[in-house]
Amino acid sequence: MKAKPLFGDYFKQKRIEKGCTLREFCRRFGLDPGNISKMERGMLPPPESKEKMEEYASYLDIKKGTDDWYQFFDLAAASKGVIPSEFLDDEELVKSLPIIFRTFRNKKVSKKAVEDLIARLKKT
Repeated sequence: MKAKPLFGDYFKQKRIEKGCTLREFCRRFGLDPGNISKMERGMLPPPESKEKMEEYASYLDIKKGTDDWYQFFDLAAASKGVIPSEFLDDEELVKSLPIIFRTFRNKKVSKKAVEDLIARLKKT
């Protein structure tokens, strides 16, 4: 299965912002240029390991807790077709996911379901 290029595009953008060519970046951090190139082109998914993802983020000067940090990890999750774990840890949010999915699919969502979702969002 081919990965979605969203994460790879973002990774490449951040690498270029550092002023590094692919080969220079890989040489500097001891990475395989073939694998990084495939990841940037969406031919390989982002790493499964949180530790490896944090390592890559540090190489790209992405600071923990910043908007870039969350975008980096959210795009990785989306590219792998998964929901970020911190969302799955929130029981109330998980209950709302079907409403969100139906909305994205342009399917009718009941008024009560929308009101429940709004009430849950206001609690946070």
